[in-house]
Amino acid sequence: MKLALHWQIAIGMLTGAVVGVSLNLLAGTRETTVAAARLPAGLTTLTISDSPNHVRLTWTTTDGNSGEAVVDGTRQTVGATATVDELARTQPEVADWLHRLGRSPARVVGEAAQKVGNLFLRLLQMVAVPLIITSLICGVTGLGDAASLGGMFLRTVLYYAATSAAAITVGLLAVNIFRPGLTGTAAPAATGPAPSGHSLGDLLFEQVERMIPTNPIAAIAESNFLSIIAFTLAFAIFAVIVGGKTLAAVRAAAEAGFEVMMAMTMAIIALAPLGVLCLMLFVTATQGPAVFASLFWYLLTVVVALATHALIVLPLILRFVARRDPFAYARAMSPALLTAFSSASSNGTLPLTMACVENRASIDNKVSSFVLPLGATINMDGTALYEAVAVLFIGQLYHGGVLPLEQQLIVAFTALLASVGAAGIPHAGLVMMVVILQAVGLPVEMQAIILAVDRVLDMCRTSVNVWSDSCGCAVVAALEQRAGVLSDRPT
Repeated sequence: MKLALHWQIAIGMLTGAVVGVSLNLLAGTRETTVAAARLPAGLTTLTISDSPNHVRLTWTTTDGNSGEAVVDGTRQTVGATATVDELARTQPEVADWLHRLGRSPARVVGEAAQKVGNLFLRLLQMVAVPLIITSLICGVTGLGDAASLGGMFLRTVLYYAATSAAAITVGLLAVNIFRPGLTGTAAPAATGPAPSGHSLGDLLFEQVERMIPTNPIAAIAESNFLSIIAFTLAFAIFAVIVGGKTLAAVRAAAEAGFEVMMAMTMAIIALAPLGVLCLMLFVTATQGPAVFASLFWYLLTVVVALATHALIVLPLILRFVARRDPFAYARAMSPALLTAFSSASSNGTLPLTMACVENRASIDNKVSSFVLPLGATINMDGTALYEAVAVLFIGQLYHGGVLPLEQQLIVAFTALLASVGAAGIPHAGLVMMVVILQAVGLPVEMQAIILAVDRVLDMCRTSVNVWSDSCGCAVVAALEQRAGVLSDRPT
């Protein structure tokens, strides 16, 4: 008897985590003194000490100068970078020495697993754009008239705004209760990302500009989801307005394309257990326990807040607005949620989310094809919550106290708007956080404090993002049924 897909993915995730943690503990450290014959040009000595949380490279050059580079996930070393990826951005030549000459066995296996996992993500990304285009056109043209589309759009946006506001409120309550910046031992890092120079107004106007592609074909090629969705919606709406044979031809072409893309998507989804295993192995093999201990209260605050929103707020909405059983609905969405957790990409998970909503949760394609692509672009409950908690955590560290209420309200409002512009890719929330830090006068470089644990929290908040989008489908479908736009969902 073949196991259900969600059990296969769960087993893959658990296996990857166990293997990764074992590698981390047993083979996560390596001390290397590079032999003279292997030294890079211009060096006379090179020593590499690689461990999950503390990587140190020391060297001397042929002219007698010495140098040192440190990666310290626990942030105890002033001037150190927080992650190996950050080292690759700031000192690419030094990072190359580490990768070629001194990686620990755990890092070697973890990065190899990451390559395999990334192939799975690329397959999902390959089908995402054509699936969005064909499904949106099917959804809009299937509604039959512009009035029905307008009603669905209004209900969808209201749901997204309400749940994002609720998520931020939960985050504010959690950070004021736990006060992680006052109970932990974290210290500001000396270096970090440069200021973006963008105000909130600039950011919002950029989102409006991105909605209007100068070249729709280029937007498709570059996977600019906001541009793709805006143009596809406009195209489908005007097909409805034109009507007649033109509408019939557009709808027939879109339905044929959607049928093919769904078949391709289901074939790729069969590889999800392997992809999830590899992605989890990479994260657990290359992240050590010390980094989590050093930011324990911050981690606890974010996780509790995300869990509260995902396990209490959204299920209550499902129960009383959509009138669906939250447990049954979560079970139906489990393959998408587990994949979102392991990949930390809501855009990459979108094809699987659509498949689960339609095939496992029995949501009408007219709803899912409209609500999910829009949600993957503008509805980021987990990201908005996370950004609010992270900025207030940094504020508590910087000021040595709780931020005033008026500044917390600024953080809440800015996080709500900035989350709309966050891309559905790993670490996208960090880019938007710069805007929020600037809005309340906090130094942008203090963002480096949380980089070491951002990947793990990114996985958690992405799952919440996808769960909120999925719940939105059920809510909008129920409201559409009550309005008489859709027939009752299949039982």
